[in-house]
Amino acid sequence: MERALRPGVRGEMTHLVEERHLASEVGSGLVSVFSTAMMIAGMEATAVEAVQPLLGPGETTVGVHVDVAHKAATPLGMRVTFACELIEVSPNGKGLTFRVEARDEAGIIGEGLHRRVVVEKEKFEARTRAKGGAAKA
Repeated sequence: MERALRPGVRGEMTHLVEERHLASEVGSGLVSVFSTAMMIAGMEATAVEAVQPLLGPGETTVGVHVDVAHKAATPLGMRVTFACELIEVSPNGKGLTFRVEARDEAGIIGEGLHRRVVVEKEKFEARTRAKGGAAKA
């Protein structure tokens, strides 16, 4: 099946920074600012949302690599907008590379690259469950 995934696919979403997003709340630091972990999660979620409608039945993507810089702190109550652009699709159509960015109301707070791989959701989860069972044996 030929996928509709081509470089140029874009996505965007906006979140309000709440207490649950702060570094001091998620365990990634002691300061009360938007955490790097939550910034990366927002970047990943934007990439997922951008390509999911273009995948086949039963398919989804999983994150496999993140290379981003968190460049500026964002306080509680400020809005963060995440944007992504699909910049490369592997020859087999399963590897996806995104340029990702996060901005708050004052400007860019983070940017970099994120890679995802297209998987069949049920097969992927079954292999993961089997791995868990093998670890218990």
